[in-house]
Amino acid sequence: MIWQRAATVEQVNARLAGCMPGLLGIMITEIGPDYLAATMPVDQRHAQPFGVLHGGASVVLGETLGSAACNLMQAEGFGSVGIEVNANHVASVKVGQTLTAICRPIHTGRQIQVWQTEIRRADGKLASICRLTCQVIPL
Repeated sequence: MIWQRAATVEQVNARLAGCMPGLLGIMITEIGPDYLAATMPVDQRHAQPFGVLHGGASVVLGETLGSAACNLMQAEGFGSVGIEVNANHVASVKVGQTLTAICRPIHTGRQIQVWQTEIRRADGKLASICRLTCQVIPL
């Protein structure tokens, strides 16, 4: 286990409920030994005018998972803030599907961490890859 803070899926989802991730239906589904997993429905809230997933919604999903993971990595008295996010959208997603996402660390330094989230369509095809760079800060 790489996590420094103990948390349950229910606790993480409760923190997300009243802000953007909750409003978009993002749900953490698993806290693995070195990853976080989540789902997000694709409905009209997430769509561009052409009826497919808006790239910004994918970025919210990737940044949500990366931020949550980075914060779970911090010892008591420390937190993190996102300082850069990058996304590549490689396949469209139609309204009506549910995305799955897995976030894993690329680099977990004392001051800077990088997390990568793979976002997949219902058929398993890669839709987006998001990378989030976080700075670790004292609280």
